[in-house]
Amino acid sequence: MTDSYVRVRGAREHNLRNVDVDIPRDTVTVFTGVSGSGKSSLAFGTVYAEAQRRYFESVAPYARRLIHQVGAPKVEDISGLPPAVALEQRRSAPTSRSSVGTVTTLSNTLRMLFSRAGTYPADAPERLDSDAFSPNTAAGACPECHGLGRVHRVTEESLVPDPSLSIRDGAIAAWPGAWQGKNLRDVLAALGYDIDKPWRDLSAADRDWILFTDEQPVVTVHPVREAGRIHRPYQGQYQSAKRYVLHTFADSKSETLRKRVQRYLVSAPCPACAGRRLRPEALAVTFAGHDIAELSGLPLSGLARLLRPTADADGEGVAPALARDLVARIDVLTELGLGYLSMDRAAPTLSAGELQRLRLATQLRSGLFGVVYVLDEPSAGLHPADTEALLTVLGRLKEAGNTLFVVEHDMDVVRQADWIVDVGPKAGEHGGRGLHSGPVADLAQVTESATRRFLFDDTQPAARPPREPSGELTLHGITLHNLRSVDAAFPLGVFTAVTGVSGSGKSTLVTRVLADAVADHLGAGPEEDEESAARAQLAGAKGLEAVDRLVRVDQKPIGRTPRSNLATYTGLFDAVRKVFAATDEARARGYTAGRFSFNVASGRCETCQGEGFVAVELLFLPGTYAPCTACHGARYNPETLEITYRGRTIADVLGMTVDTAADFLADVPAAARSLRTLQDVGLGYLRLGQPATELSGGEAQRIKLATELQRAHRGHTLYLLDEPTTGLHPADTEVLLRQLHGLVDAGNTVVVVEHDMGVVAGADHVIDRGPGGGTAGGRSVAAGTPAAVAASPDSRTAAYLARRIAG
Repeated sequence: MTDSYVRVRGAREHNLRNVDVDIPRDTVTVFTGVSGSGKSSLAFGTVYAEAQRRYFESVAPYARRLIHQVGAPKVEDISGLPPAVALEQRRSAPTSRSSVGTVTTLSNTLRMLFSRAGTYPADAPERLDSDAFSPNTAAGACPECHGLGRVHRVTEESLVPDPSLSIRDGAIAAWPGAWQGKNLRDVLAALGYDIDKPWRDLSAADRDWILFTDEQPVVTVHPVREAGRIHRPYQGQYQSAKRYVLHTFADSKSETLRKRVQRYLVSAPCPACAGRRLRPEALAVTFAGHDIAELSGLPLSGLARLLRPTADADGEGVAPALARDLVARIDVLTELGLGYLSMDRAAPTLSAGELQRLRLATQLRSGLFGVVYVLDEPSAGLHPADTEALLTVLGRLKEAGNTLFVVEHDMDVVRQADWIVDVGPKAGEHGGRGLHSGPVADLAQVTESATRRFLFDDTQPAARPPREPSGELTLHGITLHNLRSVDAAFPLGVFTAVTGVSGSGKSTLVTRVLADAVADHLGAGPEEDEESAARAQLAGAKGLEAVDRLVRVDQKPIGRTPRSNLATYTGLFDAVRKVFAATDEARARGYTAGRFSFNVASGRCETCQGEGFVAVELLFLPGTYAPCTACHGARYNPETLEITYRGRTIADVLGMTVDTAADFLADVPAAARSLRTLQDVGLGYLRLGQPATELSGGEAQRIKLATELQRAHRGHTLYLLDEPTTGLHPADTEVLLRQLHGLVDAGNTVVVVEHDMGVVAGADHVIDRGPGGGTAGGRSVAAGTPAAVAASPDSRTAAYLARRIAG
């Protein structure tokens, strides 16, 4: 190519308004603009989508037919475009079987090392295939726990939390409620057991049989319940509490029932493999004196140290070659600040930023050149110290002969770029224009740009004095992950920011330990899932009685299919459907509000079942969604779309942005309140019907916060947020912070895990964890006002915070 630019002409994807830009190849170019301005539509929806379409056009006719279903980006022409690779923030959560080793493919090489170069026991009949060292294959998985490493079991303590109660009074808390529970109680009485004696006074043999027997005897029951009612005898069958809980958890289709019985399960390491997930014959093979489970459990930096002598050995044998490959790949991960992770760390426990950096490191070792890498906020979830390492790695990708297009909000990353494309000036229909494409310094002349102020004017607003706490919540002797017998104190009635490098233990402290301690005190119970089976151990806690309510706002998706969206999650769609059902035409036809739900057969398009999309399978590539060919994405059947409100159909309203809908529905109080709170957290650019699969973790978190803000509350509420500014332009961060500080002004407590030094500088109290990640972290390095932490000599956060405070 003689022309060294990627030239885009007439980009109209989403809210882009005929955008023309020229971007030089072999550079790091950042795309900036407020959330919803159109920068991702330009970088991913246009440039990357067109590169992907051209790739499909070059392959088999079958693939070409599929890509025509998905559609081409709305753009007149793009010239000078090389092949492209996208590294996006994954919207969907990985499965519990996925780990650091599988995401990076390091586990494949380690398994090969054990298969080909491991030390086998003398009586081993033959060398094992590499699959035999994987817990995700039938050949390798421990048969007892199926390769999960943990088993769910029940104990007397978990099934009977209060042994002073009798069976009649509900001692066996794990039993079902309503008739089924009464039936089991009556069957026990018919079998001759005393159901009125306190549980602790029953014999050990009786207690054991009642809770754990596998027998299912059938007896005649003569129920005695309400006086005056005739109850006929019936044949009742007994099942133990253990049998009921385990079968319900394994087989029930009801998520509510499964969550209920999960409270009575105790998760423990598998007794057969001791949590190592593999068959005995695989665990009998060693390398450098360790089995594969031990090596997978080491921090990556420690694994590299162990393998280095083999990697440095002379010769071209299998072991040195495989060890060299492992060490080289681990070195890149360590450079990106991920050396604290172990290969067996479950992928669902990783942040979106950690996952993206793992994939970035994999690309760095791929050896590709002449490629456009399109990255989605690679600095998300990164401490400023880790961001510096990221910039080094991005520079190496460029030096290898590649072009980098980076959608980014971190101004430190933006300042280091070669070129900047700024889109805006605002979000949604008030954005979508290309404001600037050129050297970073030249953006200073573009007065319309929302980015300009934050990039060139670092003066801070006048700092207000930190608020005085109304009390303190303290936790003692915390042990979980890399927190080892540590204490933590959280002031109440103020805004607290918890900081530290990636892996320092800040999210564990706030979203797991503090959240579960308060939830237990309030009787809500911890937020359980199968990946977070480990519970924190606490020596004690004080000050919990000051908290009346707990609100956790995390970045988990609000739904996993296009059927779930902003309007349904917040509840505002109920008000919209009632408005359409109240129109004269709808009443004349007998249409109720249910008719306007895309989940109801009478109103929805039957081709796509009301999703608006149909799944398109791309054989060896990830599946995607394409607009429904019958309703073209409208979700409804033609009869439903004949009903209009102020000239708009229900599908038109779902297509509106929050800002547009706020004007259109201003006189519908229930909808207007929801829309106002969505605007207050900076989400005015989102479409009401935007599928959950298109939302980032940060957007999902702010939708949950908006849903919470529209409820009326009394009492002292503790709000816990995990990196709420992820994916936010600094201008949007200002909007969000006004809401969070407003919650504190109303007498509540807000605790955020945060890397944005602007947010930290404006907090009342800062808790810095560290000093490093993994085993080098987990301790309290500094705590106090932002100014006090900025002066700490031991904190890696201090220098960046001091720079921010000084402007």
